[in-house]
Amino acid sequence: MTRRFDGQVAIITAGGSGIGAASARRFAAEGAAVVVADLSGTRAEAVASSITTTGARAAAIKMDASDPEAMQRTVRLALDTFGRLDVMMNNAGLAEPAPLDEISLESWNRVIAVTLTSVFLGMKYCLPVMRARGKGVVVNTASISGTAGDYGLSSYNAAKAGVINLTRSAAIENARHHVRVNCVCPGFIDTRASQILGRDRADELRRVYAEAHPIGRVGEADEIASTVLFLASDEASFITGAAIVADGGLTAHTGLPHFQRPTP
Repeated sequence: MTRRFDGQVAIITAGGSGIGAASARRFAAEGAAVVVADLSGTRAEAVASSITTTGARAAAIKMDASDPEAMQRTVRLALDTFGRLDVMMNNAGLAEPAPLDEISLESWNRVIAVTLTSVFLGMKYCLPVMRARGKGVVVNTASISGTAGDYGLSSYNAAKAGVINLTRSAAIENARHHVRVNCVCPGFIDTRASQILGRDRADELRRVYAEAHPIGRVGEADEIASTVLFLASDEASFITGAAIVADGGLTAHTGLPHFQRPTP
């Protein structure tokens, strides 16, 4: 195991499960102290505990990533506990499936707040800290749903598209301050959130989505964590403003059926 993040400090929002938890554990395994922030304090504590039992450093905080005061407290916890902030992973997201004309304004506002506003807040409060140090990295969790539309997910599509372009704006504003900002766009990943979204059809959806991915399966949280860690590392030192797709080839396909050349 490499130690690309020795002495560094990372904040992971929605770090209590799925991609966030996998990323938190991977950052810790490679030397970082990690602040695990999650709407569920219980899940945040569990992930932090799993890290500290290995001898690595971690702290947990119950927080709503769409709440400005909670985000400020999380950044302050990193600084007060570990003395610095090197990596910010804005990972919170929410989908509430419904046809566009059936989405309530309350649902729309909730999805935008959790999925897009949380990313804005995370960057709003971490970027001044990173600019003051003259170094830092932000990795936002976007989605292939931010690059194309899905049936019944228009609010989520809009929010994730916003994450991608917000990432670009933040990247160009902060590049000369030696702060890099990128996002990762996963395909369908087998996580607790995707299982909840599928409810009683989770197994069926996993099978259908596996068939849709050219690679023949859905993704794993640790595979996205690998992409996150690459973007946060010095190996990606010339990458900023990028939306890195990790989707098993799903968006490489036009969607048209298999073309068979006619038999002469």
